Amino acid sequence: MVEEITTALSRFKSLFVVARNSSFTFKGKAVDIKEVGRRLGVRYVLQGAVRKASGKVRITGQLIEVATSAHIWAEKFERDMTDIFALQDEVTLAVVSAIQPKLFHAEIALAKRRRPEDLTAYDLYLRALQRAFRSTRDGLAEALRLVQRVLKRDPKFAAAAGLAALCHAENVVRGYAVDPQFERKEAVRLSRVALRLDDDNPDTLANAALISALLVGDCETEIEMSDRAVSLNPNSYRAWNCRGWVYKIAGQPEEAIRSFECAVRMSPLDPQQYTVFTGMGFALVELRRFDEAVSAGKKAQRNNPSYPGPYRCLASAFAHLGRDAEAREAATRMLEIDPTFTISAWIARSQLSKNAKLMIEGFRKAGLPE
Repeated sequence: MVEEITTALSRFKSLFVVARNSSFTFKGKAVDIKEVGRRLGVRYVLQGAVRKASGKVRITGQLIEVATSAHIWAEKFERDMTDIFALQDEVTLAVVSAIQPKLFHAEIALAKRRRPEDLTAYDLYLRALQRAFRSTRDGLAEALRLVQRVLKRDPKFAAAAGLAALCHAENVVRGYAVDPQFERKEAVRLSRVALRLDDDNPDTLANAALISALLVGDCETEIEMSDRAVSLNPNSYRAWNCRGWVYKIAGQPEEAIRSFECAVRMSPLDPQQYTVFTGMGFALVELRRFDEAVSAGKKAQRNNPSYPGPYRCLASAFAHLGRDAEAREAATRMLEIDPTFTISAWIARSQLSKNAKLMIEGFRKAGLPE
């Protein structure tokens, strides 16, 4: 179990994970967490215990911040021991999908507490990520300012180059760009810089595949990159989410939905879950599963009410269902968030519209401006 969890966590390139043999030197000993952290050179320690009785096994785990001894995460799993390998896989997935986002947010909180003069390139990168989370105009602009500071300090910071590329791509797709052609070129250029610096990082590959799918439209290459990303780290929420969008844009909605469902399993409470359910809704519209598309759109809208994508999904799905009042309400709400929206501008912004015939038909039925 420890070997499986260690291996799964080590696939996240942003994490430094101590090998099983080193961590096992503390097994069965009453030790101080701060001493463990000091000797292993880590900021967080994952502890666990296994008990079994009457054909059942109970596994407990807790993630502790070394500096403060604060519990960041704790969970208990109780399962039948009918298939020990399936049990091992299930618990590993549950632990990893919980821990990686928790660690990420703990690191952001740590970066926020640091004084400006103490900030490292990584701290600035974490702050930029937080600003980019909600995909607002101001948030993306601030994220770009921060990530440019990162790249000045460390031009070989692949994740920072990838984040800058994503921000530029978001500006184009959301209609925020003052100079769309410049931002489009910068998005593609910076994603290629990130790939040159670290082409074995699953998140770098996933981001590059998504940016290319949105702005270039080379389906074969994009599918190959997104498939490689999930094979490098099958526990990565980001890799599965990007793969879903890549397959949706490539005109394979069934495979897109499978990818989005995997992303939800990886990180059921992820702050960017609205992008997953928006993509799922778009794919469901193209499969004429309009009721399910409404359900996905509502989940996305609850997760981020200021994001226009869910309202587009709802407007189209409601229109196809003949629920005209609800379609117009969704369209009105979307136009409040994105007042410059027109169907023709949305088509021109990116490759999203390439295999979105029913989505666009729904826009027209909902009364959105041509």
